[in-house]
Amino acid sequence: MSDTSITIHFVLNGEPVSADIEPHQTILDVLRQRFALYGARESCGQGLCGCCTVLVNGESVSGCLYLAAMADGGEVVTVEHLDANGQLDPVQQAFIECGAFQCGFCTSGFILMSHQLLDRNPDPTDAEIRHYLSGNLCRCAAYPEIIAAVKLAARMRKEVLA
Repeated sequence: MSDTSITIHFVLNGEPVSADIEPHQTILDVLRQRFALYGARESCGQGLCGCCTVLVNGESVSGCLYLAAMADGGEVVTVEHLDANGQLDPVQQAFIECGAFQCGFCTSGFILMSHQLLDRNPDPTDAEIRHYLSGNLCRCAAYPEIIAAVKLAARMRKEVLA
């Protein structure tokens, strides 16, 4: 590390961590380089595609633009944290069952955003799903399957709560 490095502390996927970073490093860089979490990926580098989505303090952010220093004292959640005790999250399971991916490059961003959507709106319409996920791009055009997966995940979540 250089003379300009700083140490940040945050909760990562439920565990307290710290990292020595350079002030210019993004949270995506830190997650991939320091913690070997590769679910979020950089694609556009401009915060336009959603491939690098992570949750910081409960809000989705473009990891390619979000400075890691801003996460100091906060909570960061990645797609790797959605499963519990070896069981996939309903959104993850629904994406598999609906084949809501082709190459898979954008899938982690879509899964995190869908998870956040269902936390906020447990029974979204197709239009609400499209609007909420409009910041995520799928170059393979798996959009019909993604919408079907979100609807299936909503039903699966209801069954768990019933």
